[in-house]
Amino acid sequence: MSRQTILVTGASSGFGLMTAKALAQAGHSVYASMRETEGRNAPQVAAAVQWASAEGADLRTVELDVQSDNSAEAGVARIISEAGRLDVIVHNAGHMVFGPAEAFPPDQFIQQYDVNVLGAQRVNRAALPRLRAQGKGLLVWVGSSSTRGGTPPFLAPYFAAKAAMDALAVSYSTELALFGIETTIMVPGAFTRGTNHFAHSGRPADEARAAEYAAGPYAGIADKALQGLASLEPADADPAEVARAIVRVVDAPFGKRPFRVHVDPSQDGAEIVNGVADRMRREIYRNIGLENLLHPAINA
Repeated sequence: MSRQTILVTGASSGFGLMTAKALAQAGHSVYASMRETEGRNAPQVAAAVQWASAEGADLRTVELDVQSDNSAEAGVARIISEAGRLDVIVHNAGHMVFGPAEAFPPDQFIQQYDVNVLGAQRVNRAALPRLRAQGKGLLVWVGSSSTRGGTPPFLAPYFAAKAAMDALAVSYSTELALFGIETTIMVPGAFTRGTNHFAHSGRPADEARAAEYAAGPYAGIADKALQGLASLEPADADPAEVARAIVRVVDAPFGKRPFRVHVDPSQDGAEIVNGVADRMRREIYRNIGLENLLHPAINA
């Protein structure tokens, strides 16, 4: 296994932190990015430093707010200045909101897209010139089974943003292949325990509109949806398996990495639907004579 320099976005907690630690334990040089490293996330920075020292692992933190062009540029520049290169980007930064779609003003939808979609685009624009110049690299996109699996109610802004992120990842995969840059889309299921994803989810800004759903014919549906999701999840479901799956992808030989990996203990059907969609993608590329874009080029 070759030691690689890796950027993990949104790594102050949850899947991001788990992934950053797992990759560092696997022998890689990992930059766990987060915003406000000298503010509200200062304790996470101190904890990361302490953990890295205790584990003898190369885990560092870097200030990077995916909602800022300048911050993304500065964060990536710092990594390259310190490490001399950047090999892997794990697009993990994201945020969830929960409530009836109608109760979210457009600005909240914009916020969801800004974090979950445009955040990845900002990091790509900062980092891809370097990866393309190297002629080799890997993008790992942490998506969601909701993009094509079961979609419970009251998660519309998050589901829509994750679907957009998935579509962006699919398009990037063939546009970067000839530069020797691979793509893997991780598809976690609805882990309701072990992360702060649901606990820290946002709520609709239009509380009056949300109350009309809570008191009307949809009374109790929100709780039933969350309880139903939790009941589908096996008691031994471990969100750290997502991090372990990412380590396996990173450590796989170049050119042999899977395009999509599902980690879904609840088995909500996303793997079946994605299998059909990804097969159609491969077929259309063959039909238009661009099959070579389905595999990363091996550049000297």
